[in-house]
Amino acid sequence: MTKELHVNCIIKPHPLNAHEHITHIGNRENDWMLTRETAISRIDNGTEAYYTIDFTTGKRMHVGVVRGDGYKQPYLRTHADGKWNDNLLAQQQCDASCRLIA
Repeated sequence: MTKELHVNCIIKPHPLNAHEHITHIGNRENDWMLTRETAISRIDNGTEAYYTIDFTTGKRMHVGVVRGDGYKQPYLRTHADGKWNDNLLAQQQCDASCRLIA
């Protein structure tokens, strides 16, 4: 069975840069965070799934892996109802209380 984890924070080195990828995802209430690469590996292996909660609807948005044309690194993005969206980017920045887990 796949373990589902709620993501409520992210790390982008420059949070206001719209073109920069998320480097980490985490949960401020449970004090954890993962690198993008670890999260992608766990999604691909089916060991873990991640989701956010839409602030306006209260609906779960699952985190998926987007793969480009072979020149770009895979990245994380939320989707719901068959559509990709920017809900993951709307999360707060993770703070110092979040510990990096492997």
